[in-house]
Order: sequence, then C-alpha cells, then structure tokens
Amino acid sequence: MATEHFQRYIGIDYSGAETPSSSLKGLRVYMATSADDATEVPPPPSPRRYWTRKEVAHWLLEKLSEPIPTIVGIDHGFSFPLRYFETYQIPPDWDTFLRDFHHHWPTDQPYVYVDFVRDGSVGNGAARSGSAKWRRETELRCKGKSVFHFDCQGSVAKSTHSGIPWLLFLRERLGQKVHFWPFDGFTVPEKTSTIVEAYPALYKHRFPPAPGMIGDQHDAYAIASWLKQADTTGELQTALHPSLDPGMQLLAKAEGWILGVA
Repeated sequence: MATEHFQRYIGIDYSGAETPSSSLKGLRVYMATSADDATEVPPPPSPRRYWTRKEVAHWLLEKLSEPIPTIVGIDHGFSFPLRYFETYQIPPDWDTFLRDFHHHWPTDQPYVYVDFVRDGSVGNGAARSGSAKWRRETELRCKGKSVFHFDCQGSVAKSTHSGIPWLLFLRERLGQKVHFWPFDGFTVPEKTSTIVEAYPALYKHRFPPAPGMIGDQHDAYAIASWLKQADTTGELQTALHPSLDPGMQLLAKAEGWILGVA
C-alpha cells in the first residue's frame, strides 16, 4: 500500500461566466480528506446561493495557508501554448507569463466579464489573443480543447481566461508555501501543498454521480475523489511524474500539464 502524500483533496469545477463577484451555478467545490470521502463545500454564508470566483480564491488562500498538505485540482488551463509565448516574445517563464497576461486580461477586477476584454472595452485582449488552432502538447495528448477555443460546447477558454489572474493572486500571497505543478517542478516537496490542472473527463468514469448531482458537481466530485484514490494507490505519484523527455519537461514548465496525461 502506498503512503499518502496529502491529507486533503480539493476538486474545483471552474466557470468563466459573468464577473468575479457573480454567484455561479457552474462553479463547484468538493473536498475529501484522508478520513472522509469527497463532499460538496458550500460557499461562505451570504445572500448568494453559489460560489463566486473571488470567494473561491480567498477560500483557497485560507485553506492553503494551513499546515495541512493539500492537493487542489482546478478545471481550467494554467498556461498557454508555446506558440503564444513565441508570438508575443514572452520568455517561457510562467511567472512572467502570469504577470503579462494579467496586465492585458484583468478579469479578476470588479464588474469585468471575459467578453469585456475580448471586445476591447476593458484591458487589451487584442494584444494577447491566440488562435483556436493553437493547442498545448498536453491538450493534443488528451484531445482537450484549445484554451483559445471560445463560444463552443465544452469550451475551457472562458474559465481559463478568468481563472489565470486568480492563480497569480494565490502565487503572490502564498509564495513558497504552495507548489504550482509542474511550473515549480514535477516533484512536490514533502508536507507541501500543491495546485494542479485537472481534467474531469480523465477521471469521472470511475466515480458515478450520486442521484441528483448535476454535471458541474460531478466534475468537481470526480477530481477530488480521484486525487484521494490515486494518492492512496500510488497512482498520483506516477501522474505527477509523467514520462517526458528533458525537452518536453521544459515545454511543460512553460505550457503547463494536465494531471493524469501520459
């Protein structure tokens, strides 16, 4: 039996709808622990029924500041294809990318919709846009959609463009307390929490939805449940160390990688 690396497992099915302070039915959070199976985490008490992106970011900041080794899987892209870095002459360095992206796409700001940046009324999205034909290596391998493929069924583009600034928010506040995989390396230090990019389609066939569970709930539940199960069986450590040659490892540290893609 493998030794568990983590004590807490959080799955987040993300949503890029509306504004950072909008209550979003599609934004769901599930959490499991070493002792307990995954259950839904309700949003903080407020008149709003559902989580907002801002609330999720602040809740994660609070959880990841605790001395409990935690792995968080979030269902949106953490970075962009190398073609994007080359086109805009951005060094293949994730921290540089995060700051540059946030400067052009301030989607964490009050009242800002992703579409406001896309149409030019806020920020400068035109100066940092990509083609739906550009895909990251990890997306090619798992047949995932491009992070630039907007306005389609199952689009991850809006959630990615609204979520990346919140990764910068957490990065700036948590510093070395949290390992952002694989940008900080493929090996997560002992007793350290980590945030990974998750793709529910890879795991949810193993975890059937409970009666009454909607799709977004099932996705978040499947992420948290798989992280817990995989940590117990040793599959997680294999997933955290995909068989990539040195050149591909360097690429993944710029483009990011979806946990569980070989």
